[in-house]
Amino acid sequence: MEVRDKISALILAAGFSSRMGAFKPLLPLGGTTVIERSVSVFKSAGIRDITVVVGHRAEELMSVLKPMHVNIALNHNYADGMFSSVKAGVESINSTVEAFFLLPGDIPLIKQNTLAEILKVYDNRAGIIYPCLDGQRGHPPLISTRYKDMILSYNETGGLRALLQQYEPDARDVEVTDQGILMDMDTPADYQQVLERVTGNIPTKSECLTILNNNGVPDKVVRHCQAVSRVAEKIARNLNNSGYNLNIDLIQAAGLLHDLGKGKKDHARAGAELLRDLGYPGVAEAVACHMDIVPDPLYPITEATVLYLADKLVKDDRVVSLKQRFQEIQERFAEQPNVLDSINKRLNNALEIKKHIEKVIRLPLDVNFFHEGFIWNKD
Repeated sequence: MEVRDKISALILAAGFSSRMGAFKPLLPLGGTTVIERSVSVFKSAGIRDITVVVGHRAEELMSVLKPMHVNIALNHNYADGMFSSVKAGVESINSTVEAFFLLPGDIPLIKQNTLAEILKVYDNRAGIIYPCLDGQRGHPPLISTRYKDMILSYNETGGLRALLQQYEPDARDVEVTDQGILMDMDTPADYQQVLERVTGNIPTKSECLTILNNNGVPDKVVRHCQAVSRVAEKIARNLNNSGYNLNIDLIQAAGLLHDLGKGKKDHARAGAELLRDLGYPGVAEAVACHMDIVPDPLYPITEATVLYLADKLVKDDRVVSLKQRFQEIQERFAEQPNVLDSINKRLNNALEIKKHIEKVIRLPLDVNFFHEGFIWNKD
């Protein structure tokens, strides 16, 4: 029997959604609904035994869930709060199940890869496995059914959180690259953030740093990436102030992740492949061409060209001139004409992009432009 056959998923969708002012499980999200997205991520991770706990507006919810072939647990006591839904779901769990994911119905952006990472470290001795981002625990935890009787009989204050704290020695944290584990939808503002994340699909700063850490990127390279991200962001914000509409979040993320594949053959392409596998195709496209790019004469300024230039203006974690950035490598390969030709093409492309940007923002990209908040190499 596969591990996934011993695992269930409980999705809690019985509450009033009072702070939202609309019924959260049925809110639209990326061409589907919140509840359908939550169910689908477990199915895509190979979890077959999925139970949705319903209560408020149960009939509406069940009509949506029926075609998805999931189990339904009706919580008649949903007005008593979330822990009553936890109990209703846990009570319905089959005796053959070893552990269950627990996901509140208003946290819909969990990634399939997050569930896979948790399952990768699971064994039947584990008590509770929490997904974490930058050390902060999120949802859904994977909880052993050996706590089932304790959950059903627990009547103290604090609900499930207080109960599980009693078993903290049994807990294990798994670091993941998924901001969605922390993104709930209590208010309309929260919902708007979730919508923006669905459409943008760009990793946050915390996710970027976790991706770098998980892939063993050295500290020196991380500092370089952070500097490139800041340089690219400053250039992009000035361009947007001059009438452009560049995606700042994408540029920041691409800057942080552009050397993700450093040390590998064709590291730009290798890093881009890793990012596509993680579900960030837009960032991957910018990263893929940060080493070599030919600006389009009609559209010479894009997120990718800004990243390309920013990378050429940073040596280690210091801002330098393009002349400084290329001088050492030109001298190193002076006796290799083919390599030198490629180096000079990169320099010329960077100079062309720089010229276009300076014309738009009406400022030179020099020491004064980058002075605030950066270390400038004046040598």
